[in-house]
Amino acid sequence: MHKMSLLNGRIIHNSDLGTVTQVNADDLPVMRGLSIKRLALAPGALRVPHWHANCVELGYCLRGAARVTVLASSDVYSAFTITQGQMFHIPSGALHAIENTGAAPAEMIIAFRHERPEDFSLQGTFGAMSDAALGNAYGLPAAAFAPMRHVTDGAYLARREGPARSVPETDRATAHKFDLEAQPAMIAASFGTARLARAQFWPDLREISMYSLRVTADGMREPHWHPETAEMGYVAAGRARMTLQNPDSSTETWDLAPGDVYFIPRAYPHHIEVLGPEEIHFLIFFDQPMPEDIGIRTIPAAFAPEVMAAALGLSPADLPDFPRITDDPLIVARVNPQSL
Repeated sequence: MHKMSLLNGRIIHNSDLGTVTQVNADDLPVMRGLSIKRLALAPGALRVPHWHANCVELGYCLRGAARVTVLASSDVYSAFTITQGQMFHIPSGALHAIENTGAAPAEMIIAFRHERPEDFSLQGTFGAMSDAALGNAYGLPAAAFAPMRHVTDGAYLARREGPARSVPETDRATAHKFDLEAQPAMIAASFGTARLARAQFWPDLREISMYSLRVTADGMREPHWHPETAEMGYVAAGRARMTLQNPDSSTETWDLAPGDVYFIPRAYPHHIEVLGPEEIHFLIFFDQPMPEDIGIRTIPAAFAPEVMAAALGLSPADLPDFPRITDDPLIVARVNPQSL
């Protein structure tokens, strides 16, 4: 199985503070090197300060507004607000929090560069230390920490008391933020666009990247594969059909709806076809900062017609009149009806 619903995924948290669902290798065993969460925060709620021991994190804001605060290596502080279409990147091990600063719910899709991310919470780490050790760290008497509960797991979401406010040390420009949907589409046609959050345009990225892909009913993401890159996609809008070939020569075809997530291992050929009149919008995450692909549109330019004919089991006379394209277009026009 290569796909399942993230909206109906495994529940990490569900309360009046918000909802967190997850799909990782425990839910979708084919996953390697990537996993995903949906974080929905009520007004005034926050994903408490935490860090990931084994992976970087890459988030995309679907709706609302949230303040992301980061404490990274070398005591580098930063805080910034993200809104719809904007992204954030958190290095492995960096302490960070996400708080809803608006009057409406906020929703994030967050990818991780590991199939089973490991979390440490700030509350859990404080709880693991004695009052005396904490007091020594801050030059305070142990009694100052007596009211604190010593728990080592820590809450997942919490409610902020009072209005959202900034801390002076964190108010600075940051490389952790990227306004993806404000970028020009590097792939742009009447039947589809792709905006790229990768190291070429966002140098802060490490080990991960994302494409915001939109395709109309008049287009198709051509059959292709990523030689050294796995792909994990989230359906933000529209309905689509995917076909994938496995190494044992078997094929799988499945339909995708909003809220679904899928995973394609490295170098597995696949394509994306729109179902219905509505444009699709996919958030496609990759396990490399600079993903590459090979599209079948460019293949006839690489081989002599006789080789293509032999490869496809045809006589040269029956070989289709392939266009000789050397630059992969990524999205192609649909000239045929939807496949069944």
